[in-house]
Amino acid sequence: MPTAELTRKGTLLTNFQNITARIAAACAKAGRSPAEVELLAVTKYAADEDVKLLIEAGALRTAGENKVQDARAKWLEGALAPLRSRVQLHFIGHLQTNKAKAAVETFDWIDCVDSLRIAAEINRHAAALGKTMPVMIQLKLNASPTQSGVSPEEAGALLAGLREFKNLDPRGYMGIAPAAAGPEELKAAFNKAKVLFDRDFPGTGNRLSLGMSGDYELAVEAGSSLPRIGGSLFA
Repeated sequence: MPTAELTRKGTLLTNFQNITARIAAACAKAGRSPAEVELLAVTKYAADEDVKLLIEAGALRTAGENKVQDARAKWLEGALAPLRSRVQLHFIGHLQTNKAKAAVETFDWIDCVDSLRIAAEINRHAAALGKTMPVMIQLKLNASPTQSGVSPEEAGALLAGLREFKNLDPRGYMGIAPAAAGPEELKAAFNKAKVLFDRDFPGTGNRLSLGMSGDYELAVEAGSSLPRIGGSLFA
């Protein structure tokens, strides 16, 4: 391996170790086991070579992409295709109905369901492929008019609807915190999501996906089991 590649690999693994150490510290503060938390690497802006280095080192096992076509180009046709089977791939962007078929074909999980309309499309294409699709409901935890998601008050009704689809497997909630929020506002938003998660997904194997590079420690303290981290990992 060339010197530059070795140096970059060392930087990436140091980033990964620092993040996992901070997750472990947040777990300890909340009386949780670090084994309850899995890092989802957001790879949309990452260089393919960086992603490849982390996969081959065994550090990256779960990844998230925001755009269906970019993910297909990268993971099914491009440089990461040979490593696709080693990664659980989540769709974490806003899914349009005309991209539902490609999303079902490409991803292992779809984490951003926010309506029965998109759920029906995912279910239809999953049925055609003989596939049961793990999905998560996206909660809207802020007042931004451009932010996708369903309000916490409407989440239970949407979940009941999802459970009527034979080829969907509802597995938890995903939420994005308010932009530029302070620690107390973040805690309140994360805690609200955790209350809903405990109410609606009491079993094992379900996921609460909260927290990104700037707030994942608070999210883990609140109960997140799948923080989504890109910038800090690939810096």
